[in-house]
Formats: sequence, C-alpha cells, structure tokens
Amino acid sequence: MPPCVRPHGDATRLTVAVVPGARRTAADGLHDGALRVRLAAPPVEGRANEALLAWLAQALGCARRDVRLVRGHASRRKCVEVDLPADVVGARVEPLLAAPR
Repeated sequence: MPPCVRPHGDATRLTVAVVPGARRTAADGLHDGALRVRLAAPPVEGRANEALLAWLAQALGCARRDVRLVRGHASRRKCVEVDLPADVVGARVEPLLAAPR
C-alpha cells in the first residue's frame, strides 16, 4: 500500500500535496510521503480544494460525495477522507503514482 494511504475506520485517509495554478490537473507521483497533485485551479475562494476533491473522486472511481477534505483547507498539504476501503484506494492510487510526469 502506498505511504499516502492509511485506513481510518471504514474509510481511508489520503495525504495529498497540491500544486495549484498548474497548466492541467494531474497526479505527479509521491512527494514527502504524499500524493502530489498539480491543479489547474487557482488557490482562490476554495476553488483549488473543490477541484482537488472532484478530481480525486473521478480518479478513484467514486462519487464526489464520498470524498471529504478533513485537514489542510488553506494549506498545500491536505488530508482527504474517502468512503472506500484502504485496499481499494491503495490499488487505485498505485497507477497514479506511476503515471508519467
């Protein structure tokens, strides 16, 4: 299981490092034990957070309502909770870590 994924009850916590203002939204491997995600959205009025949650839901194959920001609302390092088992999230995050940069 990737270091950015850890079980939390019936859900899973995912550590994410975001880079807002990128040309396109995409995973960019691991950064200091967190999944690095480059976001096309600017860090203004919560737009980057909403873009991150929508992108994660799509990338993990779950509904947007199943992905919540737990910590890091105003930080580049965030903790996101996903209503999926840790083994499922881990399996779906693995290809994102190996994605070409």
